[in-house]
Amino acid sequence: MSFQAYLDAVEKKTGLTPRQLIELAHQRDLGPNTKAGPILTWLSEEYGLGRGHGMAMVHVITKGDSIGSNHVGTGSTHNDPKDHLWLDGVATKPEGY
Repeated sequence: MSFQAYLDAVEKKTGLTPRQLIELAHQRDLGPNTKAGPILTWLSEEYGLGRGHGMAMVHVITKGDSIGSNHVGTGSTHNDPKDHLWLDGVATKPEGY
């Protein structure tokens, strides 16, 4: 599953776009300097997200929308077509994401 597919699934499970969840995390002082544990706990308790989907959100909450080149165009399991993730929801996602 691509990184973007994890984020799209998070939106489907929570009803919130990744960007909305990032904003909610920041309102709770969960941000770039936060370790994964508190973010995973919040996402699990509030939205029922498991570890895989939670870790995708941990990445975008703490590191933003960029992903490493080792995940771009590799044809591997976690292959993504772009080096930036779309955070504004499936309905507004441009072609190619």
